[in-house]
Amino acid sequence: MRKGVRTLLAVAASALAVVGGLVVASPPAQAATLTEVTNFGTNPSNLRMHLYVPDNIGTRPAVVVAVHYCTGTGPAFYSGTQFAQLADQYKFIVIYPSATRSGACFDVSSSASLTHNGGSDSLGIVSMVRWVVANRDGDVNRVYATGASSGGMMTNVLLGAYPDVFKAGSSFMGVPFGCFATTDGSMWNSTCANGQLIKTAQQWGDQVRAAYPGYTGPRPRMQLFHGTDDTTLRYPNFGEAIKQWTNVHGLSQTPTYTDTPQSGWTRTRYGGSGTGVAVEGVSLAGVGHNLPLSGQALMAIQFFGLTSAPPSPSPSTQPSPSPSTQPSPSAPPSPSVSPSPQPQGACRIAYTVNPWNTGLTANITITNTGSSTVNGWALAFTLPGGQAITSGWNATYSPTSGAVTARNLSYNGTLAPGASTTIGFNANHTGNTGKPSSFTLNGSACAIA
Repeated sequence: MRKGVRTLLAVAASALAVVGGLVVASPPAQAATLTEVTNFGTNPSNLRMHLYVPDNIGTRPAVVVAVHYCTGTGPAFYSGTQFAQLADQYKFIVIYPSATRSGACFDVSSSASLTHNGGSDSLGIVSMVRWVVANRDGDVNRVYATGASSGGMMTNVLLGAYPDVFKAGSSFMGVPFGCFATTDGSMWNSTCANGQLIKTAQQWGDQVRAAYPGYTGPRPRMQLFHGTDDTTLRYPNFGEAIKQWTNVHGLSQTPTYTDTPQSGWTRTRYGGSGTGVAVEGVSLAGVGHNLPLSGQALMAIQFFGLTSAPPSPSPSTQPSPSPSTQPSPSAPPSPSVSPSPQPQGACRIAYTVNPWNTGLTANITITNTGSSTVNGWALAFTLPGGQAITSGWNATYSPTSGAVTARNLSYNGTLAPGASTTIGFNANHTGNTGKPSSFTLNGSACAIA
């Protein structure tokens, strides 16, 4: 990599190390410690792997890959961000990869890294995930990626090239998948970095789809953070990434929900209004290349669906699932409270479907239109023929096709009069992308918005 580029990235990395969400936290004061894992599998580019496994992790924990910035290391990202602290609280495993080439940037440029099973850094990181699934009982259905700067770019690469591995990602200061591609053997693309690589949504989406030819399964959900004053990976990349991931999910680029989580932070969601949407963007007014800021790591974990109560490690507290039923990637397998009776007609359902190829994303908003509080709910509906749920959020779903019942989690079981909650799922289909014709909440029919 050119000397000027390394200098620029080193300056940006220095800013990362002293501002906001980085170095606010010291390593968690727990018996659990960061450990290095060697011989974790195929590792074409000689990456290093560090692993953080919280105490009392329980069974089948989720796995989060947290990827550092240029000039950084996995241990530096561990000590300088809040992901390990959040892992202690919500009981998931964190993998911290380290790039070992000069400049310590990740390869987001070569055709090998941008191709499924093509090699280089992306394959090495996937090998780390596979090792954790095999050796630490990680839940293959709850694998996520996040990262900052070079790590934010790698988050896009991992989700684009390995949609079969990652269920969602949160990219801080990244660029679209393939934006940094080069053909001269270098790892820097000035046109992309300066926000000058502009494509249509279809072109960006096609670039993702070409990374894994023939893949027809569900695509990962994507959350994007970017500061308007970023001079290292400039702000237009934020809009280009939104184009890309909305197209990948078959969504309009027009937000379906907008709010302000904090002054100067504008959050837009696409395809729904809850945290389980397929695409979410957070634009940060006046912010440069210094993310994540305080609280944003938690926003990423919430987007992944990991802030609900973790599954109990005791098998006796969980029902035995059907062998053909896969658990929700973010949900404990049983509701936290028993459903209460609901008066006839005292509920309303809004159901939206966003289909693509052989998959779809459904978002369901449940509103209590009655005069009494609902304490625990079970929503029953029948999926059209050929549809089968592959993953879900904010509820458990059983079975995955036919007559389905969605049950609340520990944090959304209570609905006061007039209150709403949004749940959703990804599903495969064989051509029929229609909606269920009716819904019942705790046995009573609901109106359909």
